[in-house]
Amino acid sequence: MNGEHQQIKQKYGLERGFGLLQATALNMSNMVGVGPFITIPLIIASMGGPQCIVGWLVGTLLAMCDGLVWSELAAAMPGSGGTYLYLKKSFERTRWGRLLPFLFIWQFIFSAPLEIASGYIGFSQYVSYFWRSMGPAASKLVAIAMLYRRITAVARLTVVLWSGMLATVLWVILSGLANFNAKLAFDFPPHAFGFSLGFVLGLGSAVRIAMYDFLGYYDICYVGGEVRNPERVIPRAIILSALLVALIYLVMNISIIGVVPWREAIKSPFIAAEFMERIYGRWAGVLITVMILWTAVASVFALVLGYSRIPYAAALDGYFFPVFGRLHPAGQFPHISLLVIGGLSMLASLLTLDWVIDALLIGRILIQFIGQIFAVRELRRRRPDIDRPFRIWLYPVPSVIAFVGWGFLFVTANLQFIVFGLVTLVAGVGAFWLWRRSRS
Repeated sequence: MNGEHQQIKQKYGLERGFGLLQATALNMSNMVGVGPFITIPLIIASMGGPQCIVGWLVGTLLAMCDGLVWSELAAAMPGSGGTYLYLKKSFERTRWGRLLPFLFIWQFIFSAPLEIASGYIGFSQYVSYFWRSMGPAASKLVAIAMLYRRITAVARLTVVLWSGMLATVLWVILSGLANFNAKLAFDFPPHAFGFSLGFVLGLGSAVRIAMYDFLGYYDICYVGGEVRNPERVIPRAIILSALLVALIYLVMNISIIGVVPWREAIKSPFIAAEFMERIYGRWAGVLITVMILWTAVASVFALVLGYSRIPYAAALDGYFFPVFGRLHPAGQFPHISLLVIGGLSMLASLLTLDWVIDALLIGRILIQFIGQIFAVRELRRRRPDIDRPFRIWLYPVPSVIAFVGWGFLFVTANLQFIVFGLVTLVAGVGAFWLWRRSRS
């Protein structure tokens, strides 16, 4: 694999500065971020009580199975670009070889700013704990400024931000466990687990929120060209971060509703701050809010870092505007792509959180998540020339579970988001046709 890594270095001009610690920190910073601190009221409302924990459990299973899909693809193709690279190389010997990578970049233009914007929205929400009218502009500029530097410096900064995130969630968990009231945590409403269409739709909503909070277990794949020993580091970072964050989420959510009754938590705009206030007083609410703002910046930092590399990789291969393929002359990072993705995310932060979550997930499911499941199949069938140092455990069982899980989330979504996903897909096919004609 060393020869292939040298080829990637020569082609993409990127420095490999991420090891296992930095890769795991990047994933976990993205996954935890501000998500669970702002979505607890949403996920409780989705199922009408603490039975929403079922949504977290199903989300954990889906994240683990899908993480194995990412692991095999990333270990076999350790370059920058993530899904774009996997679709391009897995399908390049089929009739879909140019269409699928293009469609991924197309939907990425819509979905990536939405995911980054959710961090800005969460930041703004918790800033309002201090100043009701203050917006998230500061977090946007700070995150982009921190990333505008050499990758080795970014790797060190990633670990610093990750440490602050861990301190935040550990304080919440330990405080909740020390004051845990099982009667509050498991105060199920009547017929909480009664099977019905409403239960199925509610479960779908809960799992979508859970998967939004899990998003990021694969973030290191987008900067695969900047990872040392990627065939070993990336799969380990994906699996380790998914397991650790699943445990953190489950314990933290139970801890919080074990102190704050879920009927009150469902109405709280900053549930973690109110949770700490009940235990320690006002000072604790202030301190945890500051720490959550730290995790919000860490999440946005990780997202913009990973997503800025996708248009860059596509531009180098001729699938996107050439200007996105430029590297900063001193720092050797894709500065044009970084600034554009950061700017679009600022505009997307004007939307509401629940709309952002459903739109970004539904917009990605068909091309990215389901597309990658078939990419593994095509890689095994048509590309024996590509070494696969990591293989999905118990294949094809995890792939089937991931396919069913993503399909369930798509069909149980609100009709407007299903239409959004299909319309953007059809528009992407039209854009691809125009793009091919212009290149001809």
